[in-house]
Amino acid sequence: MPVARSASNSSPPSNIGCTVPDRRGPDVTNEDVDRRYLRMPHSERGMVVGLFGGSFNPPHQGHALVAEIALKRLGLDQLWWMVTPGNPLKSRNQLAPLAERIAESERVAADPRVKVTAFEQTLGTSYTANTLARVKARNPHVHFIWIMGADSLQSFHKWQKWQEIARTFPIAVIDRPGATLSFLSSKMARTFDFARVDEDDARVLWKKRAPAWTFIHGPRSGLSSTAIRNGSSHGDAE
Repeated sequence: MPVARSASNSSPPSNIGCTVPDRRGPDVTNEDVDRRYLRMPHSERGMVVGLFGGSFNPPHQGHALVAEIALKRLGLDQLWWMVTPGNPLKSRNQLAPLAERIAESERVAADPRVKVTAFEQTLGTSYTANTLARVKARNPHVHFIWIMGADSLQSFHKWQKWQEIARTFPIAVIDRPGATLSFLSSKMARTFDFARVDEDDARVLWKKRAPAWTFIHGPRSGLSSTAIRNGSSHGDAE
Protein backbone atom coordinates (compact mmCIF):
# COMPACT_ATOMS: atom_id res chain seq x y z
CA MET A 1 0.00 0.00 0.00
CA PRO A 2 1.43 3.41 -0.90
CA VAL A 3 2.45 5.83 1.82
CA ALA A 4 -0.22 8.43 2.48
CA ARG A 5 0.70 11.87 1.27
CA SER A 6 -0.43 15.23 2.45
CA ALA A 7 -0.36 18.67 0.95
CA SER A 8 -1.08 21.97 2.61
CA ASN A 9 -2.40 23.40 -0.64
CA SER A 10 -4.34 20.46 -2.05
CA SER A 11 -6.98 21.25 -4.64
CA PRO A 12 -10.33 22.67 -3.49
CA PRO A 13 -13.50 20.71 -4.23
CA SER A 14 -14.77 22.37 -7.40
CA ASN A 15 -15.36 20.80 -10.81
CA ILE A 16 -13.02 19.41 -13.46
CA GLY A 17 -13.23 17.26 -16.52
CA CYS A 18 -13.31 13.56 -16.40
CA THR A 19 -12.53 12.44 -19.89
CA VAL A 20 -14.39 13.92 -22.65
CA PRO A 21 -16.38 17.09 -22.66
CA ASP A 22 -20.01 17.84 -22.49
CA ARG A 23 -22.92 15.50 -22.79
CA ARG A 24 -22.92 11.73 -23.02
CA GLY A 25 -25.65 9.25 -23.76
CA PRO A 26 -25.38 5.55 -22.91
CA ASP A 27 -24.54 3.38 -25.89
CA VAL A 28 -25.36 0.13 -24.13
CA THR A 29 -27.44 -1.00 -21.20
CA ASN A 30 -25.66 -1.50 -17.91
CA GLU A 31 -26.46 -5.20 -18.13
CA ASP A 32 -23.99 -5.46 -21.01
CA VAL A 33 -21.10 -4.36 -18.78
CA ASP A 34 -19.57 -6.29 -15.88
CA ARG A 35 -20.80 -4.57 -12.73
CA ARG A 36 -17.29 -4.08 -11.35
CA TYR A 37 -16.56 -1.60 -14.13
CA LEU A 38 -19.61 0.48 -13.22
CA ARG A 39 -18.26 1.27 -9.75
CA MET A 40 -15.73 3.98 -9.03
CA PRO A 41 -12.34 2.33 -8.34
CA HIS A 42 -11.27 1.97 -4.72
CA SER A 43 -8.54 4.29 -3.47
CA GLU A 44 -6.89 4.92 -0.13
CA ARG A 45 -6.49 8.18 1.78
CA GLY A 46 -3.46 10.14 0.59
CA MET A 47 -3.12 8.38 -2.76
CA VAL A 48 -2.16 10.34 -5.87
CA VAL A 49 -4.49 9.25 -8.66
CA GLY A 50 -4.42 10.20 -12.34
CA LEU A 51 -7.69 10.51 -14.23
CA PHE A 52 -7.31 9.55 -17.89
CA GLY A 53 -10.50 9.42 -19.88
CA GLY A 54 -11.69 9.03 -23.43
CA SER A 55 -13.89 7.03 -25.74
CA PHE A 56 -10.97 4.64 -26.46
CA ASN A 57 -12.54 3.63 -29.75
CA PRO A 58 -10.44 1.54 -29.96
CA PRO A 59 -7.77 1.77 -27.24
CA HIS A 60 -4.22 1.31 -28.49
CA GLN A 61 -0.57 1.40 -27.43
CA GLY A 62 -0.49 5.18 -27.84
CA HIS A 63 -2.99 5.42 -24.99
CA ALA A 64 -0.95 2.94 -22.97
CA LEU A 65 2.16 5.07 -23.53
CA VAL A 66 0.40 8.17 -22.20
CA ALA A 67 -0.63 6.19 -19.11
CA GLU A 68 2.90 4.85 -18.65
CA ILE A 69 4.45 8.31 -18.90
CA ALA A 70 1.90 9.72 -16.46
CA LEU A 71 2.49 6.97 -13.91
CA LYS A 72 6.25 7.49 -14.05
CA ARG A 73 6.57 11.25 -14.32
CA LEU A 74 3.75 12.20 -11.95
CA GLY A 75 4.53 9.58 -9.30
CA LEU A 76 0.99 8.19 -9.38
CA ASP A 77 -0.26 5.45 -7.08
CA GLN A 78 -3.11 4.68 -9.49
CA LEU A 79 -4.37 5.76 -12.89
CA TRP A 80 -8.09 5.51 -13.58
CA TRP A 81 -8.53 4.65 -17.27
CA MET A 82 -12.05 5.99 -17.71
CA VAL A 83 -13.92 4.62 -20.72
CA THR A 84 -16.77 7.00 -21.46
CA PRO A 85 -20.13 6.10 -22.99
CA GLY A 86 -19.43 8.53 -25.82
CA ASN A 87 -17.87 11.84 -26.82
CA PRO A 88 -20.39 14.55 -27.78
CA LEU A 89 -17.82 16.26 -30.00
CA LYS A 90 -17.40 13.16 -32.15
CA SER A 91 -19.71 11.09 -34.30
CA ARG A 92 -21.23 8.07 -32.58
CA ASN A 93 -21.79 6.22 -35.86
CA GLN A 94 -18.60 4.18 -35.48
CA LEU A 95 -18.65 3.93 -31.68
CA ALA A 96 -18.02 0.37 -30.53
CA PRO A 97 -20.11 -1.01 -27.64
CA LEU A 98 -18.93 0.10 -24.21
CA ALA A 99 -18.31 -3.47 -23.04
CA GLU A 100 -16.07 -4.08 -26.04
CA ARG A 101 -14.04 -0.92 -25.42
CA ILE A 102 -13.62 -1.88 -21.77
CA ALA A 103 -12.36 -5.35 -22.68
CA GLU A 104 -9.88 -3.95 -25.20
CA SER A 105 -8.70 -1.36 -22.66
CA GLU A 106 -8.00 -4.13 -20.15
CA ARG A 107 -5.89 -5.86 -22.79
CA VAL A 108 -3.91 -2.71 -23.63
CA ALA A 109 -3.50 -1.35 -20.09
CA ALA A 110 -1.32 -4.04 -18.54
CA ASP A 111 0.11 -2.13 -15.55
CA PRO A 112 -1.67 -3.22 -12.33
CA ARG A 113 -1.80 0.40 -11.19
CA VAL A 114 -4.12 1.17 -14.10
CA LYS A 115 -7.78 0.71 -13.16
CA VAL A 116 -10.05 0.43 -16.17
CA THR A 117 -13.48 1.79 -15.29
CA ALA A 118 -16.73 2.95 -16.85
CA PHE A 119 -18.37 4.41 -13.74
CA GLU A 120 -19.54 7.46 -15.71
CA GLN A 121 -22.16 5.21 -17.28
CA THR A 122 -24.07 5.09 -13.99
CA LEU A 123 -23.58 8.63 -12.66
CA GLY A 124 -26.19 10.28 -14.81
CA THR A 125 -24.13 13.44 -15.16
CA SER A 126 -24.28 15.48 -18.35
CA TYR A 127 -20.95 17.24 -18.15
CA THR A 128 -17.37 16.24 -17.44
CA ALA A 129 -17.09 18.99 -14.85
CA ASN A 130 -20.05 17.53 -12.95
CA THR A 131 -18.55 14.04 -13.13
CA LEU A 132 -15.31 15.29 -11.63
CA ALA A 133 -17.19 17.07 -8.88
CA ARG A 134 -18.72 13.71 -7.97
CA VAL A 135 -15.28 12.09 -8.01
CA LYS A 136 -13.97 14.74 -5.65
CA ALA A 137 -16.96 14.52 -3.34
CA ARG A 138 -16.65 10.76 -2.97
CA ASN A 139 -12.86 10.84 -2.49
CA PRO A 140 -12.08 14.00 -0.50
CA HIS A 141 -8.77 12.67 0.83
CA VAL A 142 -7.33 11.59 -2.53
CA HIS A 143 -5.06 13.82 -4.62
CA PHE A 144 -6.29 13.75 -8.23
CA ILE A 145 -4.55 14.87 -11.41
CA TRP A 146 -6.43 15.20 -14.68
CA ILE A 147 -4.42 13.73 -17.58
CA MET A 148 -4.90 14.58 -21.23
CA GLY A 149 -3.00 14.19 -24.48
CA ALA A 150 -1.61 17.38 -25.99
CA ASP A 151 -3.75 16.84 -29.09
CA SER A 152 -6.89 17.23 -26.94
CA LEU A 153 -5.74 20.61 -25.66
CA GLN A 154 -6.63 22.33 -28.93
CA SER A 155 -10.35 21.62 -28.46
CA PHE A 156 -10.44 21.74 -24.65
CA HIS A 157 -12.09 25.18 -24.67
CA LYS A 158 -15.10 23.62 -26.44
CA TRP A 159 -15.84 21.44 -23.43
CA GLN A 160 -18.69 22.55 -21.20
CA LYS A 161 -17.37 24.37 -18.11
CA TRP A 162 -13.78 23.95 -19.33
CA GLN A 163 -12.45 26.74 -17.11
CA GLU A 164 -14.22 25.19 -14.14
CA ILE A 165 -12.49 21.93 -15.01
CA ALA A 166 -9.08 23.63 -14.99
CA ARG A 167 -9.82 25.12 -11.58
CA THR A 168 -10.64 21.79 -9.96
CA PHE A 169 -7.65 19.43 -10.20
CA PRO A 170 -4.11 19.99 -11.48
CA ILE A 171 -3.74 18.98 -15.13
CA ALA A 172 -0.90 17.07 -16.79
CA VAL A 173 -0.73 17.42 -20.57
CA ILE A 174 1.23 14.57 -22.18
CA ASP A 175 3.04 15.19 -25.47
CA ARG A 176 1.49 13.70 -28.61
CA PRO A 177 2.71 13.68 -32.23
CA GLY A 178 2.08 16.96 -33.99
CA ALA A 179 1.06 18.77 -30.82
CA THR A 180 4.41 19.61 -29.21
CA LEU A 181 4.42 23.23 -30.37
CA SER A 182 0.80 23.86 -31.25
CA PHE A 183 -0.35 23.37 -27.66
CA LEU A 184 1.10 26.76 -26.75
CA SER A 185 -1.44 28.46 -29.01
CA SER A 186 -4.40 26.68 -27.43
CA LYS A 187 -6.95 28.79 -25.61
CA MET A 188 -6.44 26.81 -22.43
CA ALA A 189 -2.66 27.35 -22.44
CA ARG A 190 -3.07 31.08 -23.09
CA THR A 191 -5.82 31.52 -20.49
CA PHE A 192 -3.94 29.67 -17.76
CA ASP A 193 -0.40 30.60 -18.75
CA PHE A 194 0.15 31.98 -15.24
CA ALA A 195 -0.60 28.56 -13.75
CA ARG A 196 1.89 26.51 -15.75
CA VAL A 197 4.23 24.37 -13.63
CA ASP A 198 7.73 23.51 -14.85
CA GLU A 199 7.99 19.98 -16.20
CA ASP A 200 10.81 19.25 -13.76
CA ASP A 201 8.29 19.67 -10.95
CA ALA A 202 5.78 17.20 -12.39
CA ARG A 203 6.17 14.80 -9.45
CA VAL A 204 4.86 17.45 -7.06
CA LEU A 205 2.04 18.65 -9.32
CA TRP A 206 -0.41 16.89 -6.98
CA LYS A 207 0.52 19.36 -4.27
CA LYS A 208 -0.45 22.39 -6.33
CA ARG A 209 -3.73 24.17 -5.89
CA ALA A 210 -5.66 24.33 -9.15
CA PRO A 211 -5.41 25.94 -11.58
CA ALA A 212 -2.04 24.31 -12.13
CA TRP A 213 -0.86 22.44 -15.19
CA THR A 214 2.28 21.08 -16.77
CA PHE A 215 3.34 19.84 -20.20
CA ILE A 216 5.30 16.59 -20.14
CA HIS A 217 7.59 15.62 -23.00
CA GLY A 218 8.54 12.02 -23.65
CA PRO A 219 8.28 9.15 -26.11
CA ARG A 220 5.39 9.61 -28.55
CA SER A 221 3.27 7.13 -30.46
CA GLY A 222 1.69 8.02 -33.78
CA LEU A 223 -1.09 5.48 -33.34
CA SER A 224 -4.58 6.86 -33.84
CA SER A 225 -7.97 5.40 -32.99
CA THR A 226 -9.47 7.12 -36.02
CA ALA A 227 -6.82 5.73 -38.35
CA ILE A 228 -7.17 2.24 -36.87
CA ARG A 229 -10.91 2.32 -37.51
CA ASN A 230 -10.20 3.42 -41.05
CA GLY A 231 -7.80 0.54 -41.61
CA SER A 232 -4.55 2.49 -41.17
CA SER A 233 -2.33 2.95 -38.10
CA HIS A 234 -1.43 6.62 -38.04
CA GLY A 235 -3.29 9.87 -38.09
CA ASP A 236 -4.86 12.27 -35.65
CA ALA A 237 -4.79 10.88 -32.14
CA GLU A 238 -8.00 10.10 -30.29
